[in-house]
Amino acid sequence: MIVSTSHYARIGQTIVLIYAFFAILYTTHHLFLSPLRACLSMMLDLSPTGHPNSSSVSNILNSFKRPNYINSESQASAHFWDLHTTRSNQSSWLAEIQSELILSKAFANSMHPSKIVPFFYRASENIDTEDITVTTLITSNRFPVFARLVEQYRGPISVAIHVNNNSSDYHALLDSIHALYTSTPNMARFVDVHLIMDPFDRQFNTWRNIARLFARTDFVMMLDIDFAICTDFRSAIRANRVVMDKLREGHSAFVIPAFEYVKAEQGSNNLNFPTDKTSLVSAVKDGHLDMFHASWEVGHNSTDYPRYYAAPPGEVYKVTRYQAAYEPYIVFKKEGPPWCDERFVGYGGNKAACLFEMYLSGISYYVLSDHFIVHQNHLYEEKIRKDERKFNKKIYADFKEETCLRYFKNYYDLGILNTPRGHNVQKECAKLRGFPQLAQQILR
Repeated sequence: MIVSTSHYARIGQTIVLIYAFFAILYTTHHLFLSPLRACLSMMLDLSPTGHPNSSSVSNILNSFKRPNYINSESQASAHFWDLHTTRSNQSSWLAEIQSELILSKAFANSMHPSKIVPFFYRASENIDTEDITVTTLITSNRFPVFARLVEQYRGPISVAIHVNNNSSDYHALLDSIHALYTSTPNMARFVDVHLIMDPFDRQFNTWRNIARLFARTDFVMMLDIDFAICTDFRSAIRANRVVMDKLREGHSAFVIPAFEYVKAEQGSNNLNFPTDKTSLVSAVKDGHLDMFHASWEVGHNSTDYPRYYAAPPGEVYKVTRYQAAYEPYIVFKKEGPPWCDERFVGYGGNKAACLFEMYLSGISYYVLSDHFIVHQNHLYEEKIRKDERKFNKKIYADFKEETCLRYFKNYYDLGILNTPRGHNVQKECAKLRGFPQLAQQILR
């Protein structure tokens, strides 16, 4: 039997029409009907004051059935451990613990009550566990900067977003998060979004820990949102066997040097930022760029910028002049290093405390001399920053002393105080007033 060409053409047209119909149906459901249902649900679930009441938070979240949002009650409500007993007459059993309880313990030093919603959105891209996830935190005024970061990195990102649920624009903020996430295909491909819903602003270390905890790769980069990624450090690290081996061991962290423009107006357009070291060094020599926060040089000068400028291509060198205010941007192993201390609320000392305890734990810092990030300048809330820094300065002084005592005693009891692992504790803690005398009491 002979079938005409027009017959095949009609079959092809029918297939195309069927495909188009289902594509339109899928798009309409996920991009229009689901958000509409969410908005209606929120409008109907308000307290008399116009704010969400305590019971409506969960209802609002359950109504947000958006792309990649994990909405299964069984997934969200409990965790199970398969516990194997050593007794021959007992079988293994599953221990069930509620997720809310686990999260409250995980972030016990944070301010409460607070609702943490992991994977409010989940990235669709397949994740290689040996990749590097950028972990960061954002508030609503930094959404455009975050969108640029997603396009620059094009790799896994775990972001903690704080939602003030005591605010009159609470619902609008949830909608703006949805608008952000659906703004580009790369958002849905690469970004995992975790919500923190409470009335407490600037719990930066808590938010950092949440972004790190729910990262889905073995290695992470702790990055502030206002930095532009200018070089492909991710591919360079993964292609370097020596660096990767050190990351896997868990006792090394790799510094991406940070810069900023001397004139604030030059740092507002990341499209003009240098993208290779030659251009960077030229801009530094011309006086356009300098180390980040050069006026507070102890924050970054341990990176040894003169050595960085002179380093040959491919060099990775060790930080040898560490000091307690050092707060570089680093790539490190997700599991193993200490978590950021959550007592620090607001500006000042929070990130330095993270890096200080990592250093005491035995982590060495290494600088990647071919790579860099550049700060995207913006206005600061100077009054708030000044007050919070004054308060956190007192906390940091106590934190350094108690952390030194804890690690010194721990490493002494484990018998590793006089090994390379204990070197950082002995060197750094000896700088604290009165610590040598305390150490002698421990050693008796």
